[in-house]
Amino acid sequence: MSITKQEELDGMMRVSQAVATTLKEMRNHARPGITTKELDDFGGAILNSLGAKSALRLTYNFPGWTCISTNQEVAHGIPVPHKILQEGDLVNIDVSAELDGFWSDNGGSFVMGQDLHQHQPLVETSKKILQKAIQNIKGGVRVAEIGRLIETEAKKAGYKVIKNLTGHGIGRSLHEEPHEIANYYDKYNPTRFRKNSVVAIETFISTASTNANTLPDGWTLIGNKGGYVAQHEHTIVVTDDKPIILTHMNEIWG
Repeated sequence: MSITKQEELDGMMRVSQAVATTLKEMRNHARPGITTKELDDFGGAILNSLGAKSALRLTYNFPGWTCISTNQEVAHGIPVPHKILQEGDLVNIDVSAELDGFWSDNGGSFVMGQDLHQHQPLVETSKKILQKAIQNIKGGVRVAEIGRLIETEAKKAGYKVIKNLTGHGIGRSLHEEPHEIANYYDKYNPTRFRKNSVVAIETFISTASTNANTLPDGWTLIGNKGGYVAQHEHTIVVTDDKPIILTHMNEIWG
């Protein structure tokens, strides 16, 4: 969507605060021994208390309030009662919601407890790349150039990017134009960021894979070459200068 009046910005700020608060509280609530279903129900209760509705359920009838992916799962993990978080797990939580006709999306990967399997460098790289990408977004910048930045920074750090998962426009629905804000340079994409538009920017930084494949459950994604992936995401408003980070209160940058 494009922000044309204060009421729209206010609406986007309210729903963004809801998803950001939910993500932060879920991350703080996660601990070894909790099931992903229990963690998801905790998040669902927060969304409900804030008057927000799970965008995943509204749009796709997803079997959870949020996506919770662990270890070699790249994204769209289904919260289930038999999956128990363990010390050292790589965990990703993705929270999106609708509130009063406005939609927002955010997510983040983190290590559960002690970094027993050395996932933290991957997590930190994903965070830093997202931050640098967002700092370089303004009206008129080509979407493909942000993709080039993300991929270049990942390669510098010794990682790859997942090419078939992307950021996207958002605001009046979960996915809007531009539909693909890729993590790599797509020379065939002439789209430019527009001032006052709302977009969800996300990184998918990978140790081995470059594409994500869907498991038989129809939702969970894993890498085509294995390894691990860290994802971080903010919903922002594009300006002529630095973007407005609507989901800043999720504190994924600490």
